[in-house]
Amino acid sequence: MRHGKKFNHLGRQTAHRKAMLQNMACSLIEHKTINTTIAKAKALRVYVEPILTRSKTDSTHSRRQVFSHLQSKEAVTELFREIAPKIADRPGGYTRIIRTGYRLGDNAEMCMIELVDFNELYTNEGAKKTTRRSRRGGGGAKPATDATATDEVVEATTEDVLAEEVVDETPVVEEAKVVEEEAPAADKAPEAKADDVDDKKDDTEEK
Repeated sequence: MRHGKKFNHLGRQTAHRKAMLQNMACSLIEHKTINTTIAKAKALRVYVEPILTRSKTDSTHSRRQVFSHLQSKEAVTELFREIAPKIADRPGGYTRIIRTGYRLGDNAEMCMIELVDFNELYTNEGAKKTTRRSRRGGGGAKPATDATATDEVVEATTEDVLAEEVVDETPVVEEAKVVEEEAPAADKAPEAKADDVDDKKDDTEEK
């Protein structure tokens, strides 16, 4: 019976399981992300996070202890040179498990386990959220200013149009009046000339 034994053996003997976790830890350190099953990812997280915590203190003793778990010089060098400076301020929780669906062959639940500080998409989300908040804070005033500006522009254009119409109409009215005033004078001049001619004819007849 295995009552109360919560440790996942992953269907392997101790030596096989340790060798598998060593290889998976080296792959995670070198590639920063790997695809595996949920059960293996959870076992790997328990195995690799104490190693990452040990890498924060760069000393000969810590390097030897990390090497005893990884058995790879390249992985140890990558861990202390690239990963340790990035996780120096993080108090645990160095890995993230993202479920990706089910495998076609045996329907095993698959996932992607990755180092948190090396995912650029997730790390940039914080900056995006802060910018969104700042935009929301000032977003209420901007549309109002834009609306008032457009209203002012519309009013200005309508006033300009009305002013142009008034300016265009007034000369036309004045010209019409001038023409009307000049027309009777022209009409009166011939009449006056005709009256003078008639008076001259009457004078000649009387003589």
